[in-house]
Amino acid sequence: MLTHKQAIMNPNVTTYIESLDQWQDELSQLRKTILSCNLKEEYKWMRPCYTIDGKNIVLIHEFKDYCAISFFKGALLKDHKSILVKPTENSQAGRQIRFTSLEEINKIKTSLKNYIFEAIAIENLGLKVAYKTISEYEIPEELLEIFEEDIEFKKAFNALTPGRQKGYLLHFTKPKQSKTRLARIKKNRQRIFDGFGLTDCTCGLSKRKPNCDGSHKQLLKM
Repeated sequence: MLTHKQAIMNPNVTTYIESLDQWQDELSQLRKTILSCNLKEEYKWMRPCYTIDGKNIVLIHEFKDYCAISFFKGALLKDHKSILVKPTENSQAGRQIRFTSLEEINKIKTSLKNYIFEAIAIENLGLKVAYKTISEYEIPEELLEIFEEDIEFKKAFNALTPGRQKGYLLHFTKPKQSKTRLARIKKNRQRIFDGFGLTDCTCGLSKRKPNCDGSHKQLLKM
C-alpha cells in the first residue's frame, strides 16, 4: 500500500490548501491520512477529491467554523463512533466528520482511516444509496393549484431534472405560511421556465457551474 509520501500529490490541491487563511494544518493532516489509504488525489468542484478507479470516495473542505471530510455515500457507513453528521437537513447520501482543531483529527486518526476503508469497500461492492423518489416529496397545495391553472408551467416543472425538482419542492414546502410558499413559487417561476434549478448559475460567470458561486453580484456593480 502507498504511503502519503509515495502517493502522487495533486498540485492543485497543494495550491488550494496553501491559499487558505485558516485550517491549513488540519486539511494537510486530513490529506496525509486519506492518501495513506491508497486513494487517488484529484481536484473537483474547487475542492480536494479522493477517488478509486474513477469513483468518488471523499472530499475535504473548509468552512468558517470548521473543516470537514465528506463521504459521498456516508449514509451507508456504520458510524461506530457516532461522529457522522448530515451536511444539511435534507442530505440523503453524504455525511461529514467535522473538526475544529488538529488535535481532534489526530485523536481519531485510526478510526478515521477505518471509516475511509469502509467507504472504499462500499464503493467496491457497488452498494447504492436508496434515494427518495419525486413522488415521495410533499408537493405544496399552492403549487398544485398553480399547476391546474397553468399547464405550461406544470410542463416546465416536470421537464426539470429530478434533482432540480427536489430542490424546488424542498424550498417551496419549508415556509409555514401559505403566502410565503406562494411568494417563493412566483419568485422562481421564470427560472423554472428557463430550465434552471434553484442554485444554478444563470449569468454564466460562476466558476462552480452548474452551481451559482455569487459571481452575478459583479454585474450589479457595473
